[in-house]
Amino acid sequence: MFKTRFLIGAIMAPIAGFMVMGQAFAQDPYRLPPQEIVDIVDAAPAPFTSLSPARDTILLMHREALPPVSEMARPMERLAGMRLDAATNGRHGPRSVIGLSIMDLDSQEVRDVRLPDDAGISNISWSPDGSKVAFAITRNDQISLWVLDVRRGRAREIVDEGLNAVFTPFRWMPDGERLLVNMVDPDRAAMPERPRVPVGPVTQEASGYEAPVRTYQDLLQDQPDADLFAWLATSQLALVDADGGRPRLVGEPGLYYMADPSPNGDYILVGEMTQPFSFQVPWSRFADRTTVIDTRGRLVAQIAEQPIADNTPIGGVITGRRSVEWQDSHPAQLTWAEALDGGDPRTEAEQRDSVWALDAPFTDAAREVLRTEDRYYGTQFTDMGETGFAVEYDRDTRVVRRWLVDFDEGGAEPRLAEERSLQDQYANPGTPLTTRNEFGRTVVDVHDGHILYAGDGATPEGDRPFLRRMSVETFEFEELWRNTGENYEEVIGAIEADGSSFLTSWEDPVTPENVRWHRDGEVEQITDFENPHPQLNDISRQLITYEREDGVPLSATLYLPADYEEGDTLPVLVWGYPLEYNDASTAGQVSGSPYEFTRVAGTSPRFMVTQGYALLENATMPIVGDDPETVNDSFIHQLVLSAEAARDMTVDMGFGDGERLAIAGHSYGAFMTAHLLAASDIFRAGIARSGAYNRTLTPFGFQAERRTFWAAPETYFELSPFMHADDINEPMLMIHGQMDNNSGTFPMQSERMFAAVKGNAGTARLVMLPYESHGYRSRESVLHVLAESIDWLDRWVKPEENPMGEDEAE
Repeated sequence: MFKTRFLIGAIMAPIAGFMVMGQAFAQDPYRLPPQEIVDIVDAAPAPFTSLSPARDTILLMHREALPPVSEMARPMERLAGMRLDAATNGRHGPRSVIGLSIMDLDSQEVRDVRLPDDAGISNISWSPDGSKVAFAITRNDQISLWVLDVRRGRAREIVDEGLNAVFTPFRWMPDGERLLVNMVDPDRAAMPERPRVPVGPVTQEASGYEAPVRTYQDLLQDQPDADLFAWLATSQLALVDADGGRPRLVGEPGLYYMADPSPNGDYILVGEMTQPFSFQVPWSRFADRTTVIDTRGRLVAQIAEQPIADNTPIGGVITGRRSVEWQDSHPAQLTWAEALDGGDPRTEAEQRDSVWALDAPFTDAAREVLRTEDRYYGTQFTDMGETGFAVEYDRDTRVVRRWLVDFDEGGAEPRLAEERSLQDQYANPGTPLTTRNEFGRTVVDVHDGHILYAGDGATPEGDRPFLRRMSVETFEFEELWRNTGENYEEVIGAIEADGSSFLTSWEDPVTPENVRWHRDGEVEQITDFENPHPQLNDISRQLITYEREDGVPLSATLYLPADYEEGDTLPVLVWGYPLEYNDASTAGQVSGSPYEFTRVAGTSPRFMVTQGYALLENATMPIVGDDPETVNDSFIHQLVLSAEAARDMTVDMGFGDGERLAIAGHSYGAFMTAHLLAASDIFRAGIARSGAYNRTLTPFGFQAERRTFWAAPETYFELSPFMHADDINEPMLMIHGQMDNNSGTFPMQSERMFAAVKGNAGTARLVMLPYESHGYRSRESVLHVLAESIDWLDRWVKPEENPMGEDEAE
């Protein structure tokens, strides 16, 4: 074990040294992988599908393959944990959906919706009765609001400018004839300019209370940032007829992040940020107030007021009223939770939360509905009276409980409907199917005392989705349908509430997702989306299981090239991501299916199979420990055991030679990659994308680590690959987005890790992608990442003889 004084010195010395160390940089043009991969990347994917609330129409949302980097390069404001486009007054980012079609289920006629060219479509929302669809269109520097009349198949623009899309830009009113819209403040001044000469320094203070903060990014830096955020986020609520017409303003402008109509449409629940803002936390932790107003904007009641939440314990919740929302099965009733343990999960408490209800006109005392042993995570209401399934979760045992609760005053006692480990996928009962109730709210559909459930159906042989029916009286299940055969089929939604007619999404390894209609014992395929990359049809895919030395069962999906012949040995890429488990039984559960369509898109490691590599995708790397506080103490040892088991399995199955192996992963998978290169000689090379390598830069915890750096400095040191850079004697390719906004994975993490490996005479390459965040979205970046990865593996892993030489590799 390390003494703390030595540890701090060991940490700070290399950091200080690298801060002044010179590095050679070059900016290369974007590169392309082989043309066969370019063709696959550029193929348009199949559309998204959405079943209407009336269950008679399917909306098809057409997508483009990848946006150009020029879309990513639009000016960006990084404010309060958000990325905003000041020109549009909305979120920054490339478009995804570019067109719409509607399919009538009875006739199966498909009609394209005529829309402006070069439109980016977002915030797509069905009206409560399914007769209309509202959506936003972004073109150039403008966001407009459109409504599609489903029967006529025509869309029209109802708000041509002035939409404020920093937060949710609109919601349907319960009548389905109006929308509650967030507009830009019509009287706001010109956009504030950053002064060339600052008024003074930026200061922060600590006041003697615990204020642990995750490593958030894109926070406000100074008062000009705060002024700009307030200018962009301030909105004016308005009611707009779905058929068009002049908006009717509701109340005064405010910093509204939420505006939700009550189920009966008489009130609006408003969440509003208050100033001054914090420079230490994102907008979601700013001081705020929650109020109820009427549809003319008059204050009805103030429900909650919260200060800046900068002292919330890691993994904890705020004190006072939180998660205020409408009760979906009541005309106008509010519900919320309040912590009984001070919001601190470290506090011993018999009960952690209480749940409350308050009816309109919100002048009476609130009444307590429920107390939970563990943390409350909300209620999914049903169309059976005022009942709902309330969820509580224990972060230590990972046990989830669902209670059927009656929110009606004087209702029946809560009944336990489900209790299981959240990690026990074999026992997962699925998700209840929903409907729209008389208020147009989405609720669990209860028919004749039963609820339909759809789930993935995890089994030791892989996922086999199902449709089940649960009795509300006994909570017992009856299985109505299950996916069988060499295909993968999952439920989209029910057409009939008794489960006699339902839609599924069907696919097999060479056929993309298509919609099928099950009714009266017959099955009909009603869409015909084509395979965007038929050239990959002959790739072999199978789900494999194996075991590591300590008896923990493992699994992976194995892909082999189309021309693979039994007996051949191939270079192998292992792609993984570590996950923590309380016990080996759940750690070893199998997920995924060998019968899913072989999607190859973005920067998927599956592209490597086209270049002659065997791929072990989602090779499980479980970290098992019954104490969540100390599970990471054996993190590296368990990683190595899993990697050794994967290597030995490739040899036993005959497609690997045990020598030509590479390890790769993204985010925590990159962290895993660096550790395995430092702690073992299993792999010839590694590819680490968007990783974090110095855990002293995330001192208040990371992933499943709950202890702070000051409570467990030795663990933070040991679990920082940066501290072991001198042990990395295999080539490592590091890739990172220059604008990564994920908590903890600052771009500096890869820059410092590269400097550490280079400074210790290691072999490494660092690729920083312009305008990219934690994942990579632009066509240019995606193709470049694939080109870099192929070249790296071809150089260091594919040759029969180790290019590093045996001595250097050991």
